[in-house]
Amino acid sequence: MEIIRVGVDLAKNVFQLHGVNAHEKPIWRRSLRRAQWLQQLQCRVAPGAEIGMEACAGAHHWGRRLEALGYRVKLIAPQFVKPYVKSNKSDRNDAEAICEAMSRPSMRFVELKSVEQQDIQAVHRVRAELIKQRTAKVNQIRGLVGEYGLVAPQGVSHVRKAVPQWLEDASNGLSDRFRRLLAGLAEDLRRLEQRIEELDEETGSIVRETPAARRLLALRGVGPTTATALVAALGSGGSFARGREFAVAMGLTPKHHGTGGKERILGISKRGDAYLRQLLVHGARSAVRAASGKDDPLSRWIQGLLAHKHSNVVTVALANKTARMAWALIRHDVDYDAELAAHPIH
Repeated sequence: MEIIRVGVDLAKNVFQLHGVNAHEKPIWRRSLRRAQWLQQLQCRVAPGAEIGMEACAGAHHWGRRLEALGYRVKLIAPQFVKPYVKSNKSDRNDAEAICEAMSRPSMRFVELKSVEQQDIQAVHRVRAELIKQRTAKVNQIRGLVGEYGLVAPQGVSHVRKAVPQWLEDASNGLSDRFRRLLAGLAEDLRRLEQRIEELDEETGSIVRETPAARRLLALRGVGPTTATALVAALGSGGSFARGREFAVAMGLTPKHHGTGGKERILGISKRGDAYLRQLLVHGARSAVRAASGKDDPLSRWIQGLLAHKHSNVVTVALANKTARMAWALIRHDVDYDAELAAHPIH
């Protein structure tokens, strides 16, 4: 009988496949090498069948390859596959779980990313890692010079200014050997900052080339970095039926805990993309501070919340609203409307 659905457990070298027919009966289970699995799939499964995979490393690449061959691709977040794994975890059971999970009518799927989206995402990942390395380098400099009784105010810029002064001051007790080490650390820091600046320029170039990113710049607290990160995460916005679903996916909505008829509303869930959530919250915090004394609709909305809510609560509320508006601008291909921005969140 014809195979209508296949679950694929991706790996580095050996892929496990689990196919079922229209009666949900497993009729094809194979373990195939990376170089041959697509060819074997084409021989056994007709175009138009559904192919499901976990949204992990390489999934978007294989998804684009499969779509080009005429298959319908479904990507599922790993946490939604886990409940369907029967008995012990194995590649065979994982492939079966993926096949079963993708058949559920209420299952939520991940939108297939384009090459352009993955390029933008790669820029952000490299930049985030360089910033971590810069922070580590600054902390290393602080720790080492602290042993010699030297300190600098908090902030990368203060350390950047202090290092040349420490090197030039002959009376601060630093030995020649340590001065050479410190000069090398300063050069490491300079190179890291240069790489970060290059990636910031790349981000600006992406904004100029991407209409959706340019529209997002109109949102309060959204700059080139956040705009391009939103474009990489949302794509066309088709993975979410409405803006609230995107805000939920970003972990910007409260957790609920209910039992015995009692419902408790907790803090925000903090699920999903922590990097993008951080960008949205930092941008919202800046916008909340800048709203004082302004008379536009969104500023009045912020001021109204600040009258009876803590500033941190207002910041997260604005980040939530920004995520929803970003989805609307991308999904419906419209420009920012200042009047609609002040509407209450539902």
